[in-house]
Amino acid sequence: MSLQTVSSESPDQRANRPEDAQALEADTRLRDDIRLLGRILGDTVRDQEGEELFDLVERIRQTSIRFHRDEDRLARRELEQILDSMSISETVRIVRAFSYFSHLANIAEDQNNIRQMRARSAGKDTGARGGSGVLAETLAHAKAAGIGPDQLRSFFKSALVSPVLTAHPTEVRRKSTMDREMEVAHLLDRRERVALTAEEADASDEQLRREVLTLWQTNLLRRTKLTVLDEVANGLSFYDYTFLREVPRLVNALEDRLEEGGEQAAGELASFLRMGSWIGGDRDGNPFVTADVMRGTLRLQSSRVMQFYLNELHVLGSELSIAAHLADVSEELRKLAERSPDTSPHRSGEPYRLAVSGIYARLTATAEKLRVEITRRPVGKGEPYGSVKELQADLDVLHRSLISNNARVIARGRLRLLRRAVDCFGFHLARLDIRQNSAVHERTIAELMDAANPGMSYLALGEDARISLLTNELRSPRSLVSPFVKYSDETMGELNVFHAAAEAHAMFGADAIPQCIISMCKGMSDMLEVAVLLKEVGLVHPSGRSAINIVPLFETIEDLQASSVVMDRMLSLHDYRRLVDSRGSVQEVMLGYSDSNKDGGFVTSGWELYKAEINLVEVFERHHVRLRLFHGRGGSVGRGGGPSYDAIIAQPGGAVNGQIRITEQGEIISSKYSNAEVGRNNLEILAAATLEASLLHPRQSAPRREYLTAMDELSNLAFKAYRGLVYETDGFVDYFWASTVINEIATLNIGSRPASRKKTRAIEDLRAIPWVFSWAQCRLMLPGWYGFGSAVEQWIAQHPDKGMPFLKELYREWPFFRMLLSNMDMVLAKSSIAIASRYAELVPDEALREKIFGRIRREWHASIETLLDIMGQDRLLQGNPLLERSVRHRFPYLDPLNHVQVELLKEHRAQNPDEQVLRGIQLTINGISAGLRNTG
Repeated sequence: MSLQTVSSESPDQRANRPEDAQALEADTRLRDDIRLLGRILGDTVRDQEGEELFDLVERIRQTSIRFHRDEDRLARRELEQILDSMSISETVRIVRAFSYFSHLANIAEDQNNIRQMRARSAGKDTGARGGSGVLAETLAHAKAAGIGPDQLRSFFKSALVSPVLTAHPTEVRRKSTMDREMEVAHLLDRRERVALTAEEADASDEQLRREVLTLWQTNLLRRTKLTVLDEVANGLSFYDYTFLREVPRLVNALEDRLEEGGEQAAGELASFLRMGSWIGGDRDGNPFVTADVMRGTLRLQSSRVMQFYLNELHVLGSELSIAAHLADVSEELRKLAERSPDTSPHRSGEPYRLAVSGIYARLTATAEKLRVEITRRPVGKGEPYGSVKELQADLDVLHRSLISNNARVIARGRLRLLRRAVDCFGFHLARLDIRQNSAVHERTIAELMDAANPGMSYLALGEDARISLLTNELRSPRSLVSPFVKYSDETMGELNVFHAAAEAHAMFGADAIPQCIISMCKGMSDMLEVAVLLKEVGLVHPSGRSAINIVPLFETIEDLQASSVVMDRMLSLHDYRRLVDSRGSVQEVMLGYSDSNKDGGFVTSGWELYKAEINLVEVFERHHVRLRLFHGRGGSVGRGGGPSYDAIIAQPGGAVNGQIRITEQGEIISSKYSNAEVGRNNLEILAAATLEASLLHPRQSAPRREYLTAMDELSNLAFKAYRGLVYETDGFVDYFWASTVINEIATLNIGSRPASRKKTRAIEDLRAIPWVFSWAQCRLMLPGWYGFGSAVEQWIAQHPDKGMPFLKELYREWPFFRMLLSNMDMVLAKSSIAIASRYAELVPDEALREKIFGRIRREWHASIETLLDIMGQDRLLQGNPLLERSVRHRFPYLDPLNHVQVELLKEHRAQNPDEQVLRGIQLTINGISAGLRNTG
């Protein structure tokens, strides 16, 4: 199996294209890597499965390439005949081969991206030490704009950039396969950076073969369902890969850049980059996230960071072998060393080592006090730290002593990174959000209120009556909960979670759980209900203090439209405003990209989110409260995904304002953060975009009124088209469930959370992830574009005086519109109407099939045609040659998987009892997902 990249152009043609000239060498090296891995995979298939299967894989591969390169109809028929003639057993093995190609191609592509990233960094210089990453470029822009180091330090003092990892189930790979793939990536990287001897090169080849063979003999699919704590453990692995080391390095590197040019600013740079997590705290629709699970999550997080600190201290102790008779030490360092329980005579004259031993002993005692597991043991007993500040104080003693005794270069080594890590991660590692649906909070409060006030029916009260009742309750010192009342399991479960949050604050500090998020927030009472529940456990005090942020999540189109009115009223409410003021006059608001898209379509979702932000900025400025937006973005464009930098820069003026939180979900976490270098670059992108959006164009001129009007009109037209298809067409639900893998996705063990909120087939009750994932599998990507084409056509017909030239102006002049179309460009490039037509054949009702697929096909063509016209392109992704080549290279390997998936779906739905049929479907889902990359 000589898997390789393919192109519809010759190398000479590509070299003559200006945009590809510079990328040709990188493209060649990418092809070399893919050929190497493909050759090894082919050899593995031949050795393990036999020559006959290898030949079959080769026939399929070459026929698929012929069809794509030449659009050979005969090749398509031949391909279908080959695939249809295979046995189920052959099919499963073929699927595994093509799936592994997608995985290996991803590795080669990622390494190519790293190669180009390093080349850019080494090849350009913006005046900052170490080349020009995106953050260095942004700092150079700030300098050119007259923004000095002191102003930047002041900015970062109150800044917050927080990627928040979630357990949304879109990562189909097992950790076992990810580990092997990371080893393959490491071997490729070493070949790139190290001049290997002939013997070393042979050993590297053998190791690559060993890893690929291990992959081939490893289950691609999980055989058992993940538990929540499994998801927590998987999430924590990215701290080992990237965050624990790269977050401190990034902040320290930025600190160094700000000190260049001879300006020694006072004090250290604030640690503005903070990791967040939903894994183990997100209860919305997941009954398996309980109070005990949350406690277990916090212990696992703490255990990971404590173990990291202890390992670093262990190495630091070996490094700080400074002898007291050769170098002076400070008096406070001498006292710290004297308090050490380390009595070894070998270290009696080495005060730094003694001090580190004492810190180590106190930290192990702290871990024991927090009931978290560690593997290391101290040289003696120590007093537990009362808080992370005490640990920081001891490390600062080491730092000051080294600085004051002319050992700055030593202080800037491992000690500096450890001090920064402690500042970033504390004893809790990540800030865990707790989240629940507003309907659950409502039922909980209703039960408590009705029990405390006989004869009351809380659920029968109107909104104003609820607000009055809840605000009175907020002021009351009494407890609503009675020990003499037996409450429902749901209510007790909610109360237990809030009690666990209060325990976490006492044990790990307030940063352990700083946010309580309200899903499907629709009104003021939804927020006040949470405030009352928090009061029950002491996190909100009747005096008006709050130890936790209450965060509304506005998700549907209707809720986004109402968000500014709700927040205006909330900030005008004295009892709630006191809580906000107690939190530093900062109020976080979360915006949901996924459900708004499912509710109103891609165009309308994007526009309503943008308008909501404009309105929220105005409301918060009027109330003199700082707005922090939390963007609930998914991996796919249909769930708010797309390039993070572009998304942040395209925010309306005032919407970033130095603070931003963004969810990182599913397969996007592994693609961004499983490699430390790539992870560092992605963290830099978030920081740079936040800085640029806040300081370089904090009040960028608002779009012209006619732009806003045109976008409103386009959105309304796209909304009607999307709702008309998805929610108003008879039989659409049947079409969706028949023409996609929605049923079969539920059989994959990729997450602990159920696929639907309720046990119905209604689109309204379906979660956004399986909705988007299903459309990606059949290569339609419908949530990422549907409604755009017909909206543009109708708008042009209604405005013949402006027409297409005006829309081209919008694209040229307005970052928001440009980002919207750029994301659509990417989605449509990954779609295939020909492949999608095969899935439509799964719908048994021929009339329904023709009615609905006919509409989808017409809209698909219209969307591509209008998109290309507005963007001034001849083909999709013309302006992004790197991604264009990537997509084009993958299609010949994706198409056979789609074809096989359709045939296996037919067998499965015809009740074929062979268990390999369902396994084959699951494998195709894995392979297609890997080939498309951001699918959910």
